[in-house]
Amino acid sequence: MTAPRVLVIDDEADLRELLEITLVKMGLDVDSVGSLEAARCCLGQQDYALVLTDMRLPDGLGIELVGEVASRRPHTPIAVITAFGSTDNAVAALKAGAFDYLSKPVALDQLRRMVQSALRIPVAAPERAAGQRAAEAGLRLVGRSAVMVEVRGQIARLARSMAPVAIYGESGSGKELAARDIHVQSPRADKPFVAVNCGAIPETLMEAEFFGYRKGAFTGAVEDRDGFFQAANGGTLLLDEVADLPLPMQVKLLRAIQERRVRKVGATTEEPVDVRLISATHQPLARCVELGKFRQDLYYRLNVIELTLPPLRERCDDIEMLATVILERLTSSAGGARLAPAALAALQGYPFPGNVRELENILERALAFSSGGVIELADLALKPAAVPVTAAAPQPVSPQPPVIPVAPEPGEASVELPDSLPLHLDQVERAIIRRALEKTRFNRTRAAELLGISFRQLRYRMQRLSIREHDS
Repeated sequence: MTAPRVLVIDDEADLRELLEITLVKMGLDVDSVGSLEAARCCLGQQDYALVLTDMRLPDGLGIELVGEVASRRPHTPIAVITAFGSTDNAVAALKAGAFDYLSKPVALDQLRRMVQSALRIPVAAPERAAGQRAAEAGLRLVGRSAVMVEVRGQIARLARSMAPVAIYGESGSGKELAARDIHVQSPRADKPFVAVNCGAIPETLMEAEFFGYRKGAFTGAVEDRDGFFQAANGGTLLLDEVADLPLPMQVKLLRAIQERRVRKVGATTEEPVDVRLISATHQPLARCVELGKFRQDLYYRLNVIELTLPPLRERCDDIEMLATVILERLTSSAGGARLAPAALAALQGYPFPGNVRELENILERALAFSSGGVIELADLALKPAAVPVTAAAPQPVSPQPPVIPVAPEPGEASVELPDSLPLHLDQVERAIIRRALEKTRFNRTRAAELLGISFRQLRYRMQRLSIREHDS
């Protein structure tokens, strides 16, 4: 069997020789050159399992070659070697399509791990219709709509890279499922996948939870313990709701990402970790940076590749398939169930502010009320106001507080004063918030941005004014 062949491009002869010796000892065939021109010549004559290039070369920049290989040879992984501390160059290379990067001076153990990961990359199969490929591969995101076919195609492409991915989407839209699909299609599929909810960890425990601790580091530390980074070593670490990380922890996380090393609480030395990071949030991180809630340097490290998941209301064609999959899982030991045509039509017209998670909740509840294995419309118990209102249907009008006329001051226009100023102001505020929620299809994060207030302020006002989704 022919050994995989690797192309090394670097103008430093000593480093080229070191890389070549290391790769040959791994059982690989190696071609090494010192310029972009020579590299392009080799690529025109030979197929390579991996390309490894320096960023600065005598006749150009390695990032030029990254773009060429990514566009012309999408199944050939290319990694870059950057100068110490040049993290901006590394991020730029990853955005251009690089598989991974190494920093000078090159650590040979990191080189070996990177090469092993690259050579296990499977060639992505063409996307099949109606979600068949997702089902066959055991993937979790299913759907036959065009937008979901595109999302799965993006996942298949970016799974081949080691670049950090930031997944955006509304709550319940499947961000963790997308992260798991990236992992199972990546060369790290046989390694751990660790998901962490950043908003669920007390700030005082974050460093110990992420990086681990040594025995005696603090009260209660009765033994050494690994953190999330060590648990995910060689695999993938998902930082769910990453926008909730406090600023002090963001600084420590940034260092761990840049150095690829972590220090346990109570330890005096750092240990290397090999982790691919995926972050997920329903909040726009760029907006969090503008508000000073999220570090800009960490944002650029995590937001190398963006993946946006559509809300369920934008892929109604998938509701029947999703409902079938959910019901099969819920009734695996109960003989099966199905939706009546009227129930399916009602679900396809429902806006689903809670997305797929809400669909699962509705079906689980409806299953308890159904009989004969058929879920009828009445079993769904959908909120009436949440179902789209037809043009002929009358819109409910909230009663206005009574007003009394008063005599205007000289030179002043006639003004009507409310009977109760607090009630009147509440009514005005309620109407404005409802308009913002309707305009954003009840996406509270976007509505808060539209109103120029924080998400927590909007939530407080909605609670105080008794504004609920089915009332809007």
